[in-house]
Amino acid sequence: MHRLFQRLPLFGLLCLGLGLSAGPDAEAASTQAEFKTNLGTFVIELYPEKAPRTVANFVQYVNEGFYSGTVFHRVIAGFMIQGGGHLPNLDRKPTRPPIEIESRNGLKNDAGWVAMARTSAPNSATSQFFINVVNNDGLNHPGSDGYGYAVFGRVVSGMDVVEKIRQTPTRRSGGMSDVPAQAVVIETARMLSQ
Repeated sequence: MHRLFQRLPLFGLLCLGLGLSAGPDAEAASTQAEFKTNLGTFVIELYPEKAPRTVANFVQYVNEGFYSGTVFHRVIAGFMIQGGGHLPNLDRKPTRPPIEIESRNGLKNDAGWVAMARTSAPNSATSQFFINVVNNDGLNHPGSDGYGYAVFGRVVSGMDVVEKIRQTPTRRSGGMSDVPAQAVVIETARMLSQ
């Protein structure tokens, strides 16, 4: 099994401002973030009622423009695509302090669902996230380490773009494996108004 981790030592809460829904099966989205990449656009629906600290952290990074210009630096076709922390030259962007893990929220690391990447330490997630491209039951709480990975959203539009990223040829680069041979760049990320 692959372990998701941030490379090297890498990798204002706004929950009150987020509209809450009854859960992932509710008709209305809690809130949505749009990611435009050089391969197309996808939209993530977020669930602050399930992972309030994680969503607030993610939304703050989006609103600060942090993700713009970063890349999907780790792509494993039968597993997941990971991004949100490295520039195209693979330099790591400085982040805010890590957040407490919220993996015991009932959401699953199924295909199309989004979770926070972290080191082997459970409370180490900062900005990096991954999109599951298959059902990764082994990443669900409690996982092999007693924690699993905190799911906080799902792709509701643009899974064809996620598929394009998934199929991107990869290579070893900058001391990392599974790096896309041609950079997959997040050009912009923004919150969508409801």
